[in-house]
Amino acid sequence: MNDALRLSGIEKGYHLGKSNEIRVLNGIDLMVAGGEVVALVAPSGAGKSTLLHIAGLLDAPDAGTVFIGGQDMTGRADRARTQARRQNIGFVYQFHHLLPEFTAAENIALPQLANGATPAVANARAEDLLTRVGLSHRSGHRPAELSGGEQQRVAFCRALANGPAVLLADEPTGNLDPGTSDTVFDALVALVKETGMGALIATHNLELAARMDRVVRLDAGVLANGG
Repeated sequence: MNDALRLSGIEKGYHLGKSNEIRVLNGIDLMVAGGEVVALVAPSGAGKSTLLHIAGLLDAPDAGTVFIGGQDMTGRADRARTQARRQNIGFVYQFHHLLPEFTAAENIALPQLANGATPAVANARAEDLLTRVGLSHRSGHRPAELSGGEQQRVAFCRALANGPAVLLADEPTGNLDPGTSDTVFDALVALVKETGMGALIATHNLELAARMDRVVRLDAGVLANGG
């Protein structure tokens, strides 16, 4: 099985003034295989967001290497990193961040159009993804007309629109009630398994984490396998 995401020796710190430095990540090694859903569990302030930003090429490590789909991203120019994010990385956050003036299908088509797809291809892909998460009947509705769980499922579809190698999610069900959270999580896992991408999902929900393929824990800048 191919690596969707691999982090090797990732170091990251932040300077406070001239002499004080806070070390956030200390030699992180992590591999997420294609088709695998990995839970990232961390206490507040442990560096979870920093790790996700580095994995998503939004921030650069002080040392170490990030591989996306087997490709070394180290030292690439901003334009190349932006292109890699657009094509190979999908992001989902606790809040859906859908564009309110566009329909569900249009929100999913837009990133494809930005990536060079034709309207026909982008619209067909949007409808297919919505069908997979049980929302084909809601494709013409704007976010304000959708429930919280429906909005988050549309956000997942948008993240997957360009067929990324990696899905990164930060508390994607943290704003939902337990029943809706289960529905959204099941839809996410089904899409990951069907498409063969790798998913790294940060969560405080230990019950949800236990349902994923593997759990890793980040604490004091060190990553370890968890139960």
